[in-house]
Amino acid sequence: MDVQIVTPDKSLYSGQADLITVPGTSGSIGILNNHAPLVSSLKMGEVKIVLNDKEEFFNIKGGVVEVSNNKVIVLAS
Repeated sequence: MDVQIVTPDKSLYSGQADLITVPGTSGSIGILNNHAPLVSSLKMGEVKIVLNDKEEFFNIKGGVVEVSNNKVIVLAS
């Protein structure tokens, strides 16, 4: 799936992922290909991206995630 993580200042990540985990305000959210459409607020924590068994981590202070048609957009602060 296509993933973008953006802050007001810059783009932190733009590329593909097999799995993305985000810190939702009600708990951690794991997102795989063909995930149902979703919009959720995010709390301070770590976004994890897994691609081909390689993991990348990004710290965020909060924000919003939108999932639609195998595209994940994280608007982070």
